[in-house]
Amino acid sequence: MARSLRRSANFAPPEWAKTVVRLRKQLGFHQATFGNTFHCSAMAVSRWERGISEPRSHTYIEMGNAAGDPLCWYFWARAGLSKEDLLRVTPRLQERLRKAQIPRLEIVSAGGSAKKPEDRKLQLVAIPLLRTVAASHGETGDNHVLLQDAPVESMIAAPKDWCPNPSTTSCLRVRGSSMSPLISDGYILVVDFAQNNIGELDGKVVIAWHKDKGLTVSRLRRYDHTIVLQSENASYESITFNGKQRWKIVAKVLWWIGKAP
Repeated sequence: MARSLRRSANFAPPEWAKTVVRLRKQLGFHQATFGNTFHCSAMAVSRWERGISEPRSHTYIEMGNAAGDPLCWYFWARAGLSKEDLLRVTPRLQERLRKAQIPRLEIVSAGGSAKKPEDRKLQLVAIPLLRTVAASHGETGDNHVLLQDAPVESMIAAPKDWCPNPSTTSCLRVRGSSMSPLISDGYILVVDFAQNNIGELDGKVVIAWHKDKGLTVSRLRRYDHTIVLQSENASYESITFNGKQRWKIVAKVLWWIGKAP
């Protein structure tokens, strides 16, 4: 049974009631449709939104499932669930939330063409631009070994076929010149952290991580059993993997964006 609350003359709806209203409007539902979604009446929804009674724990969990990231965490917390417990029990939850953060856009036509738009729609994905930097050789980058946990600064839209794995694709910035003239200081790299198998990345530009040096952008080369991170700029030394150099390949660089000089 829903929890009932006493209401005073100057009663103001509590935060949880306002958040229920926010979710309903986010979903674009009337109270009746919202109630059907969570197996209750429109009257029950009205009582929630006025703060007269509070949803049950299992209803809060269902609301979290419908809300997506980041609002889901609020509802799950109201049900008594912690983020740490959820991610530990359901390791695929992070991937599901990641997909929820990357909406797919469809554009019928753009530009100044007078031609009639084609029926085939152009599919775009919104890629998170992380507040994260990968540095040149010899410099120290940010220490986000798990890019999916890095803070998001903005979003960049790109054609879907440029992003083979949208749910594991992110953008980060470059600091330094070891990859110039190919990639210059300040460029934005689009990376896929699902593609981190060294055996499939020979000759590819990658993001590598070291516990002391943080994130580094480089080109991976394999010579027999030797793995080397090479710079494009001959002024910078290469990095050879060995027992002491505990590097980890974090992501493959798909493409990059840079301002014209």
